[in-house]
Amino acid sequence: MRIRLLSAVSVAALSVLVLTGCTSAGTESTPEATASASADLCAVAAPTGETAESISVSGEVGQSPTVEFEAPLDIVSAERTVAVEGDGAQITEGAYVSYALAIFDATTGESLQEAGFGGTALPAMQISVGGGPDTFFGCATAGSRLVMTIPDAGSGAQVYVIDVLDVTAADAWCSVSEPGDAFPTVEFDADGNPTVTIPDADAPEGVEVEVLEAGDGEVVESGDNVTVDYLGVTWSDGETFDSSYERGEPATFPTTGVVSGFQRALEGQTVGSTVLVSMPPACAYGEAGSSTNELAGETLVFVIEIVETARGDQ
Repeated sequence: MRIRLLSAVSVAALSVLVLTGCTSAGTESTPEATASASADLCAVAAPTGETAESISVSGEVGQSPTVEFEAPLDIVSAERTVAVEGDGAQITEGAYVSYALAIFDATTGESLQEAGFGGTALPAMQISVGGGPDTFFGCATAGSRLVMTIPDAGSGAQVYVIDVLDVTAADAWCSVSEPGDAFPTVEFDADGNPTVTIPDADAPEGVEVEVLEAGDGEVVESGDNVTVDYLGVTWSDGETFDSSYERGEPATFPTTGVVSGFQRALEGQTVGSTVLVSMPPACAYGEAGSSTNELAGETLVFVIEIVETARGDQ
């Protein structure tokens, strides 16, 4: 199913170890709540240790790093050290982090793979206590460079270098606004199948949502399992890339299991509603070059009919 969120970490073991899909949670805006969330994330980060501190990393944050260590490293536990401490925004509960990642073989010192450096960050990932990535990122600040030692989990012991490129608070990430003057239009045929027409205009920079029809059912909440019919097209050429209408049956998934723009379009709406949403690459599948997904770099437009919702714990 094309709307499902691909792992934000698209390289090697980090996606396997720590990412099962983004979760969504707003944070209270009080200073006390923010401080508490930061403290919690600080506490769950992997501890520092002699092995991690023995690794030398050079180069500018955001650029491909040069890593030196005496191989083979004897890595018996995950360790983390902050090689460069940035002066940007701090990661708080639910914040979204844009980052770059390099992975090295701890036995040979060989570079295994890297992504997100040189101005093309990996798709942003949400950081929450207990979510998995919290162990790696903790409460680091934007502009920081983190070094992690990873014990052998089947692919050999590894060394990670993670650059924290940007931090966006949960309530500011992919926030929704009303459509501008140039926005797609939708027509439904006699069978209820939609056709989307893209205007001859630049795509919006943010997530824009238009309620085509307001339902009177239950409100969709974060983490709900929603059943929807949907049609997805690309703004660039208006071509359909996914459609439940074509498959002949609606789809069911948690709101927290889809890309951020789709999630924002669902949560807060009511069952029976039909909405039209446009989302930029950052709120969909990332910028071109940051992901192997063929929709990376594309502004996506979805028509969504909300059929049913159920609490995530039901």
